[in-house]
Parts: sequence; C-alpha cells; structure tokens
Amino acid sequence: MAFWTQLGLLLWKNFTYRRRQTFQLMIEVAWPLFIFFILISVRLSYPPYEQHECHFPNKAMPSAGTLPWIQGIICNANNPCFRYPTPGESPGVVGNFNASIVSRLFSDAKRLLLYSQQDTSVKDVQKVLGTLRKLGNSSGLDLKLRDFLIDSETFSDFLHRNASMPSSAVEELLDTGVNLQQV
Repeated sequence: MAFWTQLGLLLWKNFTYRRRQTFQLMIEVAWPLFIFFILISVRLSYPPYEQHECHFPNKAMPSAGTLPWIQGIICNANNPCFRYPTPGESPGVVGNFNASIVSRLFSDAKRLLLYSQQDTSVKDVQKVLGTLRKLGNSSGLDLKLRDFLIDSETFSDFLHRNASMPSSAVEELLDTGVNLQQV
C-alpha cells in the first residue's frame, strides 16, 4: 500500500473511534487544558523572584593545610553571598592568611624542623625566635589586625566592595589592637 492510503485509513479509523467515544474525547482534550490553566494561574499569582548571581568566599580544603582550613571555616562561618566576585576566586588562591604571624610562625617552624641539616637553619632559628619574642613581649596592644594579614592583602578591598564600608571604618578596623592572651 502507498503511504497516503495508509495514512488516510489510519485517520479514518481514529476519527470513527473518537466519534463513538465522545466522553473519552472530552476528557482527553479537557485534562491537558485544565493542567495548563493551573500552571498559568500559579505563574500569574507568584511572579518570578529576581536573584543576583551569588559569589561565596573561598574556603580551603583540609589538604591545603590545617591552619588555612580552620581559618576558612572560622572566617566564613555564616556563609555570606556577595553580588561581586570575591578576592579568592582565582585558581590556586586559598586565602589572604598566608603571611599572617601565625602562618609565618608555623612555616618557619616547619622549615626549621624539616630542613635542619641545611645551611639556612641558623637564619630560620633567628626568624622563629624573633617571631616568638614579638609574640611574648607584646601585651597585645601593640599588635594590630593589620599585622595578621598579608602586606598587599585583599581584606580591605573586600570590606570596601562587598561589605560597602567607608575607608575610615576599614582603616579603623585594620588598626584595631589584638590581645593575644584573649585570643
């Protein structure tokens, strides 16, 4: 049989079946329309909510080291969402804690203990002792929050852009004294 003959016979059979089953035809047409109108009414009742893109602060994984991992957990405990990219979103950046006093103390001690047979061990001992003297001699009032961050840190940019703090408030925050005995 030709294609058009088969198609004509199939349509004739379908039309005959539908004409005999009028209630079933009404259900088959009305049910999709009913569901479609429900969807339209829900969409008109609750318009879509516009949400800006969300950037989260970076958090180090445990494989990055214990100190960056704990600092990432503590500093980002409330898991904020920012409208603009955060400073640590570039690949390979763990945070701006790498040159803090505690991080430098750990890295110096690690270098001293792991590579003590090399010629630089005397310099490393002097660095560790200098850092320990600074920590021991300070009453906590001469250490500022700025001392715990990298020199070219991104924390102040973060406060300016994402937290929308004025420059004077950011400088006042960075010049705040830190009492190590309370920490």
